[in-house]
Amino acid sequence: MNRVVLVSGYVQPDQIEALRDEHPEVAVFFGQTLDDLLPRMDQAEVLASAAFPAEVAARAHRLRWWHTWAAGPDQHLAALAGRPLVVTCSKGNGAIPLAEHALMLMLMLSRRSSRWASAQAERRWDHYRHAELNGQTCGIVGLGNIGAELALKARAMHMRVLGIRRRPQPTANVDEVRGPASLPWLLAESDVVVQTAPLTPGTAHMFGAEEFRQMRPGALFICVSRGGTYDERALARALLDGHLGGAGLDAHPVEPLPVDSPLWSAPNTVITPHNGGSTPATIERAADIFIANLARYLAGRDLMNVVDLAAGY
Repeated sequence: MNRVVLVSGYVQPDQIEALRDEHPEVAVFFGQTLDDLLPRMDQAEVLASAAFPAEVAARAHRLRWWHTWAAGPDQHLAALAGRPLVVTCSKGNGAIPLAEHALMLMLMLSRRSSRWASAQAERRWDHYRHAELNGQTCGIVGLGNIGAELALKARAMHMRVLGIRRRPQPTANVDEVRGPASLPWLLAESDVVVQTAPLTPGTAHMFGAEEFRQMRPGALFICVSRGGTYDERALARALLDGHLGGAGLDAHPVEPLPVDSPLWSAPNTVITPHNGGSTPATIERAADIFIANLARYLAGRDLMNVVDLAAGY
């Protein structure tokens, strides 16, 4: 019997046909949803999908490798625990649009663009002075793919760039890189703090009331990675009492963001529905990562983007 590969979403029909032609020893099945693939789940050796729900975990007895379309499997770590499974992710596929999104939020907040939007809606001429990013300090927490892309863009805006990285090392376009213990230093030095780190046991709620107080008065906070990395109530308080100058949030502790969240009405706050990386090119890059990895897997070579399940990313 051929080795069975199940693919749900992201990969296009012509790519599925190409996989079948390139790897005739493999039976590749495509489904728009995981439900379409459940009848074959007990045969699967490889699965590429957005999720790893309980019904998949219960049936995938032969599964040896799961590829997630997400940048990390943080939502599925419990289901994956203890399984003899290689897990890979699509990290890097959304780095470009998410870095663009973070830069957009930086510009919107620093120029208080909501004033323009309100004035336009009211057909009112509202001329005012606003800040510029030139000469300011951008502190990036997490210098992975997104953080590195953002550093390049912040440098183009003539900003000083600081970074926090789990394993500190010189990083292109970053003036100084330190380890996680130096977070208070970065917060005190930065005019804009951008959270791009993954959600792991070590980063969960890493931004709380104390951290927001350590930021400069009037500083901006931006999160484009995972909402579980900051305390929603503490951030709302820091915005409402005027200590922080604004927030740009594409990732939220609970999604969709509840209607009663205080962040909806917090001053100079821009909320986007976790779609900063939702571009066609992001999907294409994720598919390319999986297709390249499948060739590696079938050839017995090391895979790219292997997730350390103990570390969470």
